[in-house]
Amino acid sequence: MADLKDAESKMSKAVDSTRGEFAAIRTGRATPALLDRLHVEAYGASVPVKQVATVSTPDARSLVIAAFDRNTVGEIRKAIEKSDLGLTPNVDGNQIRLAIPPLNEERRKDLVKVVKKKAEEGKVAVRNVRHKAHDDLKAQLKDHKITEDESKRLQEQLQKLTDRFVKEIDQLVTTKEKEIMEV
Repeated sequence: MADLKDAESKMSKAVDSTRGEFAAIRTGRATPALLDRLHVEAYGASVPVKQVATVSTPDARSLVIAAFDRNTVGEIRKAIEKSDLGLTPNVDGNQIRLAIPPLNEERRKDLVKVVKKKAEEGKVAVRNVRHKAHDDLKAQLKDHKITEDESKRLQEQLQKLTDRFVKEIDQLVTTKEKEIMEV
């Protein structure tokens, strides 16, 4: 049914969004995804770091940002300092080095709480999609576009879809939690 395909697509997007949120949460390891949400003032506009520089990981504890244009280095540095990453940029010509310090126990626990909050937001998004699809099925039944049996069958399929995507988010949480708590 087209409604279920639409619901599945929207639920999948909610899970992808949650995955993206998780990627931006700092663990003890360096990853270019840390800078995905960072925007820089360049050429009269606010643009993502990826559009003005390349980000690489020479080792597990550092990031190197190589600006395409030397004039944007200062703006990239400012954006990093203003961000909630808690990292200190070291400027070296048209490169910026970021040392990723190991996380202390308290910070790890705080990050796990953030992960769980983001996961709950993802689950709520999935449930909202289910709710909307459920309402659509009720409306179709009321308008006699589908039979009672079809409605029941589609609602069961909808619930299975919802359960699948909620389980996927739970698996993302488990993986991210392990990553954060790893010393």
